[in-house]
Amino acid sequence: MGVQSPSRRSLTRWLTIAAATAVAIALALVSCALVSDSDGGSGANPVPSAPTRTANGCTVSELLVPSCGAWFGAAANPLGEESWDKALLAFEEAMGRRVDIAHYYNSSPELFPTEDMIIRARQSGKKRLLLLNWKPEMGRTWAQVAKGDPEVDAAIDAEANYLKTTFPEKFFLAIHHEPEDEIKPATGSGYTAKDYRAMYRHVALRLKSKGVTNAVFVMNYMGTPHWGSQPWFEDLYPGDDVVDWIAEDPYIFGEDPEWAGGGVGGALNRTQKAYPKWPGFYTWATSRHPGKPIMLAEWGIDRKLGEQMRKAAFGTMPSQLATYPQVKALVYWNETEFDPVGATELRAGDEAVGVLVKALRSSRLKPPPVP
Repeated sequence: MGVQSPSRRSLTRWLTIAAATAVAIALALVSCALVSDSDGGSGANPVPSAPTRTANGCTVSELLVPSCGAWFGAAANPLGEESWDKALLAFEEAMGRRVDIAHYYNSSPELFPTEDMIIRARQSGKKRLLLLNWKPEMGRTWAQVAKGDPEVDAAIDAEANYLKTTFPEKFFLAIHHEPEDEIKPATGSGYTAKDYRAMYRHVALRLKSKGVTNAVFVMNYMGTPHWGSQPWFEDLYPGDDVVDWIAEDPYIFGEDPEWAGGGVGGALNRTQKAYPKWPGFYTWATSRHPGKPIMLAEWGIDRKLGEQMRKAAFGTMPSQLATYPQVKALVYWNETEFDPVGATELRAGDEAVGVLVKALRSSRLKPPPVP
């Protein structure tokens, strides 16, 4: 399809994760305790500590906002027969460094984070924050969830109890990411923008009412000019009281300069001539909701653009992002060919990977240690 509204990879990634984690989920339901891992992870449930000043003088807030730099993370899609866990380790090996954020996708009624996810979060000497996307609807419409569907509410309550007994660490939680291309504007459809807003609020507030205090809530948009220009776009936002971070998912690809050019800075605040009233996602988010940290929850550069263009995009990140100070997390989408973007995979030996790693060590992008 055209670059106006890139299609998503949702079905494949959700089914893949569901299959890969079925055994771990079943074990988690039987006992809410996790065993130690051979990589040095701990099965103990640590008590969350208050943010502390790190050795380099930077701090991490209660909402996981670094006072300097930006977290770097990845959703490392499995290649071939890899599991999601092995894919993450392979991505880190290709990068020659640990990620700050490990990104995974989940759906009810399965409980999360799974054992593998927790192992990576707690791994000795390699702690990682978790960014967990969650679709809680279980086949119901957004309107039905918002009204308190009994089965969905029971699953939310089970998840709340699981988090309290199994994973007390702070983590990022994105409730039903990228809703824009699922909107059905007709009244009564169950999928209007206002239905989405009500669904998100219901889920977030129910978790809070059940005692969940460690979830840092993320509102994750596609963020393209096409969707931002829709008359219902403003109705999606759930409210500052239930949104801690605002995220978008920009990609760099294709032959159109509006999509392929401008580097990462151009992508995160992309405008298009066809939508003259759209100011760019970063401009929109920071003007409508000042003070909210911004996350690129998915982003990537198509390999077909060539090594020189990829190197240029990665290499200019420190200078470009200096003009976007609210960007506090960059979570890469690492995958082979997918429509319409292409292949965003980062491979060991790529010159562009070396340029990216160097950029991530810059003063603009180097974050504090993961708390």
